[in-house]
Amino acid sequence: MGAARTSRTPLPGIGVRYDLTTRDDRRLSVVAHRDGARTLGAYREDDPDACALSVQLTGAEAEAVAGALMPTHQSPSLLWTTELGLVAERVSLSSTSHWNGRLLGDTRMRTETGVSIVAVLRRADAIPSPGPGFRLAGGDTLIVIGTREGVDAAAGILGRE
Repeated sequence: MGAARTSRTPLPGIGVRYDLTTRDDRRLSVVAHRDGARTLGAYREDDPDACALSVQLTGAEAEAVAGALMPTHQSPSLLWTTELGLVAERVSLSSTSHWNGRLLGDTRMRTETGVSIVAVLRRADAIPSPGPGFRLAGGDTLIVIGTREGVDAAAGILGRE
């Protein structure tokens, strides 16, 4: 049995396809769509080109699967943590969020939680250091840094619908 092999293939206008061949020569794939959705595929053992299973996942469902696959990881949205007690985490803004279309300053995030929003990921773009006049949009992912409690409070505020 060999080691697992992976490859990455850009899919223009769609996203990126990741292929994994296990040590047992089983094939899996994940298509990471630009809108955050994922398509998980598993291929037949007797015909590695024939898809035996295809599952469409939302971004949140994909994060839940990632969390289940990596149970030692505190959260699939956690980017890093320090010995000083600071964490950096991704917080997604749903399309039905109260903050969709509102200014970042309206959230009073730093005042209410003490966290900093250091970047916003929007589709394939990253917006570093957004100011209070930055207009939020459903589907945005905010990169938030602060204490564990502050980041949790920020996620609660941003999750308001």
